[in-house]
Amino acid sequence: MAAHTVLVLPGWQSSGPDHWQSRWEDLHGYQRVAQHDWMRPLRGDWMTQLEEAVLAAPNPVVLAAHSLGCMLTAAWAAHSQNTYKVVAALLVAPGDPEREELRAVLKSWSPVVMQSLPFKSVLLGSQNDPYCSFARACAFATAWGSEFVDYGLAGHINAESGLGEWLEGHALLKNLMLTKEEK
Repeated sequence: MAAHTVLVLPGWQSSGPDHWQSRWEDLHGYQRVAQHDWMRPLRGDWMTQLEEAVLAAPNPVVLAAHSLGCMLTAAWAAHSQNTYKVVAALLVAPGDPEREELRAVLKSWSPVVMQSLPFKSVLLGSQNDPYCSFARACAFATAWGSEFVDYGLAGHINAESGLGEWLEGHALLKNLMLTKEEK
């Protein structure tokens, strides 16, 4: 398997130690893209941090995004001239910053970018996600050109979902890294 740099893109408030993203960092050496302010996220600032991480990556990049990290992926891809460095993205439980209860704190994230990603992607949506309706997750997948996976009743697919190391999710990520010849 070719060497990849996996960049972990947490959502609003980051991912705590029990979150699958944090566990993947510890277990596999993946790199979290640090943000200046996890509590009051500004889209432009977060996009700049991702751009710098992609440019610094020594290998082709695979993104492992959760919640607002999915919105970051779409926004960054729509503006960056370095998307050629990214080969794939795993987009898990996109948070919807246009939900009424989130608009005030996530105002710089609206409107959500709804254009096709220039790299392959898989989006996992939960039927009972409190931060994004199932229909909206499907709409994001369609707009972004992502393969959609119905992940059932898994909440926000985070630490509270009881996933632990989330081996199934990691298998999806590893599959995204395979070349056509390796599949």
